[in-house]
Amino acid sequence: MKALEGVRVLDMTHVQSGPSCTQLLAWLGADVVKLEAPTGDVTRRQLRDVPDVDSLYFTMLNCNKRSITLNMKSERGRELFTELVKSADVLVENFGPGAVDRMGFTWDRLSELNPRLVYASIKGFGPGRYAGYKAYEVIAQAMGGSMSTTGFEDGPPLATGAQIGDSGTGVHAVAGILAALYQRTRTGRGQRVQVAMQHAVLNLCRVKLRDQQRLAHGPLREYPNRTFGDEVPRSGNASGGGQPGWAVRCAPGGPNDYVYVIVQPVGWRALAGIIGRPELADDPEWATPEARLSKLDKLFQLIEEWSMHQDKWAVLDRLNAEDIPCGPILSARELMEDESLREEGVVVSVEHPERGSFMTVGSPLRLSASPVEVTASPLLGEHNQEIYAALGVTPGELAELKTNGVI
Repeated sequence: MKALEGVRVLDMTHVQSGPSCTQLLAWLGADVVKLEAPTGDVTRRQLRDVPDVDSLYFTMLNCNKRSITLNMKSERGRELFTELVKSADVLVENFGPGAVDRMGFTWDRLSELNPRLVYASIKGFGPGRYAGYKAYEVIAQAMGGSMSTTGFEDGPPLATGAQIGDSGTGVHAVAGILAALYQRTRTGRGQRVQVAMQHAVLNLCRVKLRDQQRLAHGPLREYPNRTFGDEVPRSGNASGGGQPGWAVRCAPGGPNDYVYVIVQPVGWRALAGIIGRPELADDPEWATPEARLSKLDKLFQLIEEWSMHQDKWAVLDRLNAEDIPCGPILSARELMEDESLREEGVVVSVEHPERGSFMTVGSPLRLSASPVEVTASPLLGEHNQEIYAALGVTPGELAELKTNGVI
C-alpha cells in the first residue's frame, strides 16, 4: 500500500517544473497519467545523447508515470479530456497563463465537471504586473532574489546549479496538492492550487530578506564583505548565518578539491589544534566568535594553509573526528559513483526499453510504510489503449482516432 494509492493524477505538464511535481506524486504512489500532445513533451527530443530515443532530460523527470496522447484542439479530443477530468483526483498543468482556459476548461468548468478535483497550476509569476511574462529556470532565479545574492562581491550575479526555479517550484506545488487532498477529506470538495516560480524562489531566499531588513541597523558582521550599501551583497561562499563557513582548498588542487568548513564556538579549540595553531584557542584576538568575525578571511586562510596539503576525504575524516561540521564539494560524477548513495537508493539505475540502463535520482522522500521503486519513464502514448479503453473507446475507434490525429 502506497501513501497516495488510489489517487489519479492527470498530468498536463511539460519541461521541468510540472514533471518534477508529478514525479514526486508518482513516487508517493499516485497513478500519474501524463497527457501529451501527439508530438509529445518537447523534452523527449531536447538534449538527446542517443538518436531517436527519449532524452535523459525527459526520462529523469517522468519515471513511474503512464503516458497517453491527445489533441486538445479537436472536438473529440476535448470530449475525451472531459471524461478524463471526471475520473481524476488531481489535474496539474504548467502551460502559459490562460492556455487551459482558452481550451474551454476554466476552473469553474473543471469544478463543475468534477467538484472533487484538485486543480494545480504552476506559472512563472503571480497575477500582478509580471503575469504574462515567460519564465525559465534562471529567470525565476533572477526575479526571485537568488542571483542578486549569489556570487562574489566584485563579480556579476550568478545562477545556482540547483534547479530552484523549476524543481524547487515543483516541490512547493506538491505541498499545495497534498494539503488540498487532505482538506478534501473533510470538505468533500477540491480546490485550486496555484504556485509561481518567482514566489517559490523568493521563499527559498527568505534569509536574504531577513538580512535586507537587518541592514537598516548597520553592517552584517557575519558577512566577510568590507563595505555595505543599502542592499544585501553577494558574499561568495559565506553562509551569512550564525556560524561562519567557507570552502577551503585541498590537494591536489582540482576544480572540486574543496571542503566547506563551518567554525562553531564549541569546536574552535579542536580546530586550532588540527591546523597546527593551538595557541589561537586562548589568544584574545581569536578565542571568541566575536573576535573572529572581524577577520573571517584570515580565519579561513589559516584553515586552508593546512587543508591544501591533503585531499578532501582526509580533511573530512579529520574534522569529523572532532565533530567539526564540514562537507567535501562533490561533483556530479562523484555523486553518481558514490557507493553510499547507491546503497541508500538515492542514486539508482533504471532499465529503459529503448535506452537501456540509465542513472537517475531516487525518491528523496522516505516513508516507512510507502517504499518507492523507481521505474522507467513511459514511451509516448504507451498507455493509450488501456486508459482509453476504460473510457469505453473500442480498438476500432482507437485506430480511427490515431489516423485522424486525435491521439
